[in-house]
Amino acid sequence: MDDASHGSLKAALARLGAAALALVRTRVELATLEFSEHRDRARTMLVLLGVAGFAFAFAAMSATALVVVYFWETYRIAALVGVTLFYLLVGVIAIWRLSVHRRTDPPAFATTLAELELDRIWLAGHMRGDK
Repeated sequence: MDDASHGSLKAALARLGAAALALVRTRVELATLEFSEHRDRARTMLVLLGVAGFAFAFAAMSATALVVVYFWETYRIAALVGVTLFYLLVGVIAIWRLSVHRRTDPPAFATTLAELELDRIWLAGHMRGDK
């Protein structure tokens, strides 16, 4: 092999290495971004679950108080029923929002995996000679 072809091969390998490194860097950045988004969604779902638990706990306490004062004087029952229904409504809304998030949020790292699959298909095509 002469020096010109050796230099050309060395330059081609250097370009290939740089391109591979750039590809890996892009995919790592994408994975990092997706991890951050997934962490934020998980935090939101945890807060909604906490709100629902808190609201259902108050609904249970209110329902208990309602039973205790059921035979008491009038109007106290209506107030306790209102408070109980309010906390139940808050809890149901929080659970509903949680279910919406679970149905609509994409799976973790879906974009990164899709990009890696496209890279694999592209590379397989180039290895076969399809361009």
